[in-house]
Amino acid sequence: MEQKKFIERAAALQGRSITDFVLTSVQDAARRAIEEHQQLELSVRDTEAFVDALLNPKPVDDRLRETVRRYREATGV
Repeated sequence: MEQKKFIERAAALQGRSITDFVLTSVQDAARRAIEEHQQLELSVRDTEAFVDALLNPKPVDDRLRETVRRYREATGV
């Protein structure tokens, strides 16, 4: 019963019904859980891609050589 009073008070402080307060709270928690999961997925995938690029670098091609040449001309390096 103490939990119910606690939730009722929080809802009243925000001027919302208990149902609205609970649904909004659950939606916020669900959104955070999904965002955290997506960030973790991206983090793992990005880490794997980075390590793969380090271990298996792509060969230098003419396009990259030309880009480096133009960069050096433009920056005086």
